[in-house]
Amino acid sequence: MATDKMSPVYEVRYGWDGKTLGVVAASAVFTVILLVADASPVLRGLGLALFGGGGLFMAFTAMSRKPAFRVDETGVLLGGSPARYRATTAHVPWQDITAIVLWRQRSAANIPWVGVARRPGAAPLPGPGQGRFAQATAQAFVPGVPADVVLASRTVAGWRLDRTRLAAAVERFAPGVPVVDAG
Repeated sequence: MATDKMSPVYEVRYGWDGKTLGVVAASAVFTVILLVADASPVLRGLGLALFGGGGLFMAFTAMSRKPAFRVDETGVLLGGSPARYRATTAHVPWQDITAIVLWRQRSAANIPWVGVARRPGAAPLPGPGQGRFAQATAQAFVPGVPADVVLASRTVAGWRLDRTRLAAAVERFAPGVPVVDAG
């Protein structure tokens, strides 16, 4: 079901945004350069795999139009990686959610994320990367954000987060659940 700006359901699908367009365009430029330049076969092969493959993957992601994030009466859908969408998509019911958390991964790119804080004892999310090793890795690489939230988050990449619509949908479907901006 597609949602419009007036719908109480908040759904965002993978698509074309400025960052995706930039990556696909840069990949196309480097791919063309590699095809016309006098490069060694090894360099050409590696470059084509990296830039051509990466650009095609980003274009595939944008064109897939799969749900990246959804808030509705049943809970929150955390859309998966387009390469393994079914295996990495998770639905979190409202009874398991204590907060919606917006946070940033502090790095050169300063990447925005959105996730859910879940009640203690909630069933593990489906998909890979939910065990003790993933918890330890999350704590080590994302200080200041609880590991459980990191593991129940999705990067805001290939889609745009509308905080106003997100807050309105959460207020409508789960009025007691706060939307927390953890920076």
